[in-house]
Amino acid sequence: MCRAPGVAIPAVDEPFLQQLIANGLLVPTGVAGLFGKRGDFEAIVSGIDRMVERAGADQRAESYRFPPVIARTLLERSEYLGAFPNLIGSVHSFSGDDVAHATLLHAVEQGSDWTGAFEPTQVVLTPAACYPVYGMMSGTLPTGGRTVDVMSFCFRHEPSMDPARMQAFRMHEFVRLGSADACVAFRDGWLERGTELLTSIGLTPSVAPANDPFFGRRGRLLSKTQREQSLKFEILVPITSNEHPTAVASSNWHQDHFGELFGISQANGTVAHTACVGFGLERVTLALLKTHGLTIQAWPASVRQALAL
Repeated sequence: MCRAPGVAIPAVDEPFLQQLIANGLLVPTGVAGLFGKRGDFEAIVSGIDRMVERAGADQRAESYRFPPVIARTLLERSEYLGAFPNLIGSVHSFSGDDVAHATLLHAVEQGSDWTGAFEPTQVVLTPAACYPVYGMMSGTLPTGGRTVDVMSFCFRHEPSMDPARMQAFRMHEFVRLGSADACVAFRDGWLERGTELLTSIGLTPSVAPANDPFFGRRGRLLSKTQREQSLKFEILVPITSNEHPTAVASSNWHQDHFGELFGISQANGTVAHTACVGFGLERVTLALLKTHGLTIQAWPASVRQALAL
């Protein structure tokens, strides 16, 4: 769902952002990439969430919902720190005494830095909805593997005035755990399902190979490998630019990466492979608003009916 490293980012369609704000659909908070959303924006998000769930109804997935934070140890075990340190949101809290509190308040009054009074907690903000799933799957899978339906608020530190690049956003994912063949079929099947789902609500999606924005020199090698092995594909829809459409969903095969890290085995004793498909609920909402206009009552009746608007 993130941009590829080294790729020039087109100029933000600021008029669209200003229209969203002027209409009241998005409420600026003073922080780039962080918005409040009006009730009808949220109604669209809820409608898309239900559509994604229905699209995977035949997967017989186990449904789980997790909080927007995960254990710091889970992040460490996942190797996210090595891959995306620049995107992490770490949760800190005050644990000082009265003297430290007085020093903190004085710093606030003086307008100086007060953050040194805070220490890391045992949790970090969830970077992707699927991460808690791998932690709970350690052990041996049943014959045929498992499929999980999960949705969560996520955070990635990417301040931007592009309305499609929010720092806090929601992802609805399906995660597949099992054999390599099952995971590849899952990834490819969801590219087709996802394209059909988005087309059914009047969008014009396209599919393209992609890579995650891995950090640093090692990350550039990982990105190259990810593309060469065709592990990740994105479903793109125009939001802020017709020439540079935005990824609103992605379908990924991780090979045995998470199986190795979390000790997940298939019933035959071999390391499990994993795959996931994720839909960015705010991004699909923005794509609908860009395509059909900001007056939801004027949208095509078939689209409103599909989203129960």
